[in-house]
Amino acid sequence: MRHLTAGESHGPQLTTIIEGLPAGMPLLQEDINEQLARRQKGYGRGRRMQIEKDTARITSGVRHGLTLGSPVALVVENNDWKHWTKIMGAEPMDENAEEVKRKVTRPRPGHADLNGAIKYGHRDMRNVLERSSARETTVRVAAGAVAKKLLSLLGIEVASHVVEIGGVKSSVSTYESIQSLREITESSPVRCLDPDAEKEMMNAIDTAKQNGDSIGGIVEVIVEGMPSGVGSYVQYDRKLDAKLAAAICSINAFKGVEFGIGFEAAHKPGSEVHDEIAWDQDKGYYRKTNRLGGLEGGMTTGMPLVIRGVMKPIPTLYKPLQSVDIDTKEPFSASVERSDSCAVPAASVVAENVVAWELAQAIVDQFYSDRFDALKENIAEHRKHAREF
Repeated sequence: MRHLTAGESHGPQLTTIIEGLPAGMPLLQEDINEQLARRQKGYGRGRRMQIEKDTARITSGVRHGLTLGSPVALVVENNDWKHWTKIMGAEPMDENAEEVKRKVTRPRPGHADLNGAIKYGHRDMRNVLERSSARETTVRVAAGAVAKKLLSLLGIEVASHVVEIGGVKSSVSTYESIQSLREITESSPVRCLDPDAEKEMMNAIDTAKQNGDSIGGIVEVIVEGMPSGVGSYVQYDRKLDAKLAAAICSINAFKGVEFGIGFEAAHKPGSEVHDEIAWDQDKGYYRKTNRLGGLEGGMTTGMPLVIRGVMKPIPTLYKPLQSVDIDTKEPFSASVERSDSCAVPAASVVAENVVAWELAQAIVDQFYSDRFDALKENIAEHRKHAREF
């Protein structure tokens, strides 16, 4: 299973094409739009969230609520396109046109602007920033929503919460169930389980905004119900934890990832890191602890997956850092694009969906999946095999 995305931040639309979904899987536009709406929420978001109300249209691969087995195409239209038709249009323009003269020549520190301009030879860095924008995560979430639907139908649930924003850490890490975690985080402006930390996080975001600055944080994705043995130890590029790490770090502004206790393992002896194995008549093999976050040897253990990602502060600042104009080579304050002071709560939703995509892809690639009913049977048989092994 695979997907590609296309589109620019201020272009007419964002598009993704998903290939490899099993036929006969229930799928509605509402399944996708629910996730897109979640991505747009969160304390600290900028003005664009007031302009764009993202909704996806299924334009192929689904008939009467069921997937066909052919590619599924999803389209998210940019409502702000009407203001950018000349600047971002596909048709050639006179080099003296005002829109052409408004080129971006001042790269922003922390962005792809300068590196992308050097790589592709663009003298107008709008050609870079339009595609490198986090706006692209909209259709990654749309693809992830499809993956989440597949996983939920197989008894696998994915959720997320914010662990830290701007140095303010949540002191609550336990929850009764995935459902209770969702109920708490969906009602929290910063998607945090700790109500006291929630207030401090919001204050930190307000302070950053007042200062024309931005702050980052840490998000955690939790997955329950994954069968054991998904992934592989046979080749480096088939290890599921490697794929999940790549997915998290591919999200704009994410600079690190860890599983389970993560980097804390460097400070502990092996006896306090590895998870002892036990066996029960009803559930079969399980781990007494889950310090490794549900992954061993590049494969799932059957325990909940626990994946954390660190997001740096958004580099677009309303009090911009110094840069150099690529035309004049003179120092300037970097150009300002519309941005958020903090996007960590929204990023937790993005992380949730890219994780869902990798897990769904791993399952579809590992088990027979031309038909969804056959996939369900194969997963059930695999779970039985693991219990009785």
